[in-house]
Amino acid sequence: MPLALEAEGKIDHIQLKALISGIATFVTRAKIVHPMKGVSVCRDPKDNMILNCCLSAGADILITGDKDLLEITSLPFDLKIITPNEFIKI
Repeated sequence: MPLALEAEGKIDHIQLKALISGIATFVTRAKIVHPMKGVSVCRDPKDNMILNCCLSAGADILITGDKDLLEITSLPFDLKIITPNEFIKI
């Protein structure tokens, strides 16, 4: 049974297989974190949870399309916040 993206003609079967493979690779490398510190620097308070997870995980890069996160200019820890488009160009 094809997924909606494939059924709607948005991606072909080969692209679907590559997408599933990429997601599987990502999931096998993911780790669960339990944020302990409370960073509060984002203008959208709900997004601070994401920053706290990045801090607890020791993340180097946060890839997001969220404008509130992308417009942060200073953090109390080392984290590069970029768009998916910027990430592809790295």
